[in-house]
Amino acid sequence: MKEKETETSAPHFPDVKPPIAEVKAFEVKAKHGASRTDNYYWLNKREDPNVIKYLEAENAYTDTMMADTKVLQDKLFEEIKGRIKEDDESVPYKDGNYYYYTRFEKGGEYPIYCRKKGSLSAPEEVIINANERGHGHNYYSLGGLEVSDNEELVAFGEDTVSRRNYILRVKNLKTGEIYPDAIPNTEGGSYAWAADNKTLFYIIRHQQTLLGYQVWRHVLGTDPKTDVKVYEEKDDQFYMGLYRMKSKKYIAIACDHNGVSTEYRLLDANKPTGEFTVFLTREHGHEYNIEHYKDKFYVRTNWQAENFRLMEVPEGKTADKSAWKEVIPHRADVYLDGLEVFVNHLVLQERKEGLINIRVINQKSKAEHYINFGEPAYTAYTSTNPDFNTDVLRYGYTSMTTPPSTFDYNMDTKEAKLMKQQEVVGGYNKEEYVTERVYATARDGVKIPISIVYKKGFEKNGQSPLYQYSYGSYGYSTDPTFSVARLSLLNRGFAFAICHIRGGQEMGRQWYDNGKMLKKKNTFTDFIDCSEFLIKEKYTSTPHLYANGGSAGGLLMGAVANMAPDKYNAIIADVPFVDVVTTMLDESIPLTTGEYEEWGNPNEKEYYDYMLSYSPYDNVEKKAYPNMLVTTGLHDSQVQYWEPAKWVAKLRTLKTDNHVLLLKTNMEAGHGGASGRFKAIKETAFKYAFIFKLEGIKD
Repeated sequence: MKEKETETSAPHFPDVKPPIAEVKAFEVKAKHGASRTDNYYWLNKREDPNVIKYLEAENAYTDTMMADTKVLQDKLFEEIKGRIKEDDESVPYKDGNYYYYTRFEKGGEYPIYCRKKGSLSAPEEVIINANERGHGHNYYSLGGLEVSDNEELVAFGEDTVSRRNYILRVKNLKTGEIYPDAIPNTEGGSYAWAADNKTLFYIIRHQQTLLGYQVWRHVLGTDPKTDVKVYEEKDDQFYMGLYRMKSKKYIAIACDHNGVSTEYRLLDANKPTGEFTVFLTREHGHEYNIEHYKDKFYVRTNWQAENFRLMEVPEGKTADKSAWKEVIPHRADVYLDGLEVFVNHLVLQERKEGLINIRVINQKSKAEHYINFGEPAYTAYTSTNPDFNTDVLRYGYTSMTTPPSTFDYNMDTKEAKLMKQQEVVGGYNKEEYVTERVYATARDGVKIPISIVYKKGFEKNGQSPLYQYSYGSYGYSTDPTFSVARLSLLNRGFAFAICHIRGGQEMGRQWYDNGKMLKKKNTFTDFIDCSEFLIKEKYTSTPHLYANGGSAGGLLMGAVANMAPDKYNAIIADVPFVDVVTTMLDESIPLTTGEYEEWGNPNEKEYYDYMLSYSPYDNVEKKAYPNMLVTTGLHDSQVQYWEPAKWVAKLRTLKTDNHVLLLKTNMEAGHGGASGRFKAIKETAFKYAFIFKLEGIKD
């Protein structure tokens, strides 16, 4: 009896043999002479019929193994979908003479982008109906809607493959005509109009690296072949963005070297044929962001400030740091996360003890205050604030028990008005759920925050299931948020835990620095130490513990699977970056060289050896692994499909256990999975059905 209480009964899976990938030895060499044999290197040929055949065989195997969950998957899909208000609408925001918003129609996969002139009682104008544009495509993504100064034109990008190559188009909002000016291979979301309402700047992506690397100038009505290249980034370690600044005075090109160096170039929007000028020449180790305000710039900078400080500098003197004047000094316990500039106010996002605080400063009196949120674990952020001349701040708020909420906050009277809270169809009572912030002690003594949510009645007796999630890379902070899908876990007795491990930036810049490069293993051991804490404190136990992460968080899952396979009943790795050494050695693969400052350059022996010591693919051994579900997308441009495919192939040949190992490849999608709000729910329902099957939950 006692054993049944502590062990999950083995789920029934069909006695079917999985596909076995053919072994074709291939030597992978580094410049310093080290070499490795890769038996599944051949899987990187996307167009090879044998590769497609193998992926389809894996999908068929997965379908067979999960066939008895089909009813449960359908139930979960309808359950999650049923909580979503299908005919929903965003809170309108004012920009210029119009109020802009998006809305969904019942049954529609994609949003409809709309506006109203002057007031919310004015007739609706449809800018783009993404359902119509996406009709007939298995995948569709709309990106970068930018309206011209005269409010008559909109530039937008469309991707129908999921490789993030967007076709730039322009629509006349008065006539409804979509102009023939179609420009392929652009960076979606990086478009900027000049003030003349006819000149448009855009970024072209390199088709080998898939990095944005050139900025071009297009004049409406002219042949795109005659467009003028205005800037080319020669260093492929830099990512590039393009936008019109909030003050509307400047068009900005932002070049960022992955958390190491920044450089901005500016052009007066009234002089579209002029030259972009450098704000401050790039320096290794110096990151900065800029916001224009009247005759000066605010600069968020890590110059002599690890956690960043705020400075200001007059126009025309930006290239000389001696002209910079400190506004907000550096603080060891507060990370300056971002800023928003208004004519009368300056708003700062600051991160302290893992939580975002919003600080409001009056530009004239310098009086300041913080907005109070009142929950132990939450996410707050400045939202869409395109209007420079307003005293109202739009901010968003959510927690693990509070649905996403939009507030308009009067920065003078300190009154917050709830404009909208996401409706959970069918009813939701946050009082039925509990959220906690606890701390696990890592093996080196560092305290790791964990945000937890569960439904009241959850017992900390070691017998309850728990879903443990983390990311832990690129300084990306995984803040606690609400999820309607997650309710399907909580309502079935699960706890859900987000581990704020090093590699993110929740606890300041040093949190990131201590989880990258030659300190990357801290990310993995932090996650394992959080698991041990959750087990020790009886939130769960190994037979009921499920780990999940995606992309770089999928690397985390792969490393954890090798380092502590006995801690988890199952690991779910979404689009996982698991073949670290091979990918980072191949400079032809998209994004590789731009990642050197995150992982290191394996062409240097020290980094090669360190990567090799944790790379999930290279460290698969003959031993028992937990149950595993691995997902990928054939057209993934961020983590190529062959990484998880190779990893699964190697695991199949070496693992000594009888646990299930599944590979599910979306043959139509890329890194973000299926497009459309309902297709994505089906993927979530599948993952939940997988862990419910293992947990013995049948409905």
